[in-house]
Amino acid sequence: IIQTVLEQTEPDRPLLGDIIKPGNTVILVTPIDTGAPKGRLILPQVQTIRELLDGGAKCLVIKEDRLKETLAELKKAPDLVITDSQVVQRVVKEVPEPIPVTTFSIQMAYAKSDLLEMALGAAALSRLRVGDRVLIAETCSHHPLKDDIGRIKIPNWLRQKVGGDLQIDIAVGKDLPVDLTPYKVIIQCGGCIVTRRHMLARLRAARAQGVPMTNYGVAISYLQGVLPRALACHPDAKAIFDKAVQV
Repeated sequence: IIQTVLEQTEPDRPLLGDIIKPGNTVILVTPIDTGAPKGRLILPQVQTIRELLDGGAKCLVIKEDRLKETLAELKKAPDLVITDSQVVQRVVKEVPEPIPVTTFSIQMAYAKSDLLEMALGAAALSRLRVGDRVLIAETCSHHPLKDDIGRIKIPNWLRQKVGGDLQIDIAVGKDLPVDLTPYKVIIQCGGCIVTRRHMLARLRAARAQGVPMTNYGVAISYLQGVLPRALACHPDAKAIFDKAVQV
């Protein structure tokens, strides 16, 4: 039986854990869309670059339209490709196996929460039916964008997946609704501005009420049909998802 880390309250873990070694070459696929702050990268991308530099790895930061070109120019295949979730389907198609692929948000689930529980939560998405109620949980308050990932894109992908409408609520800020039982699943943001302790507390509250939880990136990779490949760096989480999705 695989034990999750849900009950632990250890501090945030490094985003990349032990999947990177000194001298490795990593490609970071970072599309520039309306969610990227002007003149800057989003926080998980910046954190990843810093971890790679601190770990003695080499990183290439590119937009998605330069991926094929970059792979062709490298004399040796990269050791890892990390992509923004919103282009993960394209990246998985363009990166040949056995080069591993993951997403910034999956690594956020590893660092900030419990990736094993998030994989279980993604499997719960396969059991959604028309009319079910879903909670999108944001930990920060921000001005919604016209193509907001949590409020627009994920709800649209969910409705496409189930083939009809869903009841989708949005929770903003550091508090979840007290009663979570009306929801079939909770889709949590990456939690880049809060601590791992806070994210685990949310997860404990959901599990205590029998409601599965996943996060944006894990959910997107599932909805794009590429989650098993995107979890290849985390075999325990992949095994849990593969088993749960068959139930």
